[in-house]
Amino acid sequence: MEDRKRDHINLALESQTLKDELDRRFWYEPLLSAHPKELDSSRFLGKRLRVPLWVSSMTGGTQLAGTINRNLARACREFGFGMGLGSCRSILKDSAHFADFDMREIIGDDLPFYANLGISQVEELLESNQTKMVGDLVKKLRADGLIIHVNPLQEWFQPEGDRLKKSPIYIIQKFLEHAQYPVIVKEVGQGMGPQSILQLMKLPLAAIEFGAFGGTNFARVEMMRNPDHNFTELFTSLTNVGVDAGDMLDAVNHYVSTEKDLLCKEIIISGGIHNFLDGYYLIKKSKLPAVYGQASSFLKHSRGDYEQLKQYVQNQIKGLEMAFAYLQIRK
Repeated sequence: MEDRKRDHINLALESQTLKDELDRRFWYEPLLSAHPKELDSSRFLGKRLRVPLWVSSMTGGTQLAGTINRNLARACREFGFGMGLGSCRSILKDSAHFADFDMREIIGDDLPFYANLGISQVEELLESNQTKMVGDLVKKLRADGLIIHVNPLQEWFQPEGDRLKKSPIYIIQKFLEHAQYPVIVKEVGQGMGPQSILQLMKLPLAAIEFGAFGGTNFARVEMMRNPDHNFTELFTSLTNVGVDAGDMLDAVNHYVSTEKDLLCKEIIISGGIHNFLDGYYLIKKSKLPAVYGQASSFLKHSRGDYEQLKQYVQNQIKGLEMAFAYLQIRK
């Protein structure tokens, strides 16, 4: 105790906080709860999650994909949250790298696990009447369904990118006529405006994932890869367009309150979520059942030894437990 008191004296002057540092998203209510033990479980995508986390789709087709996916699936199973794979395009017609994506045995049957394809691949399969290949892929992976990632800005910046012939909403509508499994739609780093969100909420989707502006900006990634410096100099400003997670959630909440014909009733809030407080604030603010997703943070801790990822997830959950116990969002 004497050492602790000495530390308090020595560190007191170094630990002063300023008014401007206050996180004004929350009321701190220290009298209403004991120290937490564990979070309450909740149902999401038809399965029960122990924590409101989601592994947002991130990597596919690289040498590290197998290691990353195995570590992430192991963390999902240990702590009880869901997972979206990175793009499965590389195994759609070729099984050489199938083992890098085959994670059902690790994650188990009780948690959500989704395959992933880009909107351009979906359009190609619709044009060639080969949508059955997607169903076969979902079945082979023993996945619960498919995530379609929508990324027209990224593809446009990519020198070798695909070009859409139809609008993504048209492609998704047509694809849903063939899909016999749940479908999630997400953006991949720019987010979506209110009209796009409304059109998606009117479709029978399992969920919408935000992929909002503020995290990894894949349009900017592709711009940096482009060797044409005249092109990148001219169009750099275009990588700054998008919608952040807070504005996207405001749009969702508005439509929940004002629209009668909404069919999509769950959301994954991802993009620009840098810590558990960001995630907690948004899922508590949501009028729909929601979890928060992370990609780059999980990626950072999942490329090597599993223990590093495990420690990261444990700390996320500890922070969430404290937030649920003592923080209420300010309306």
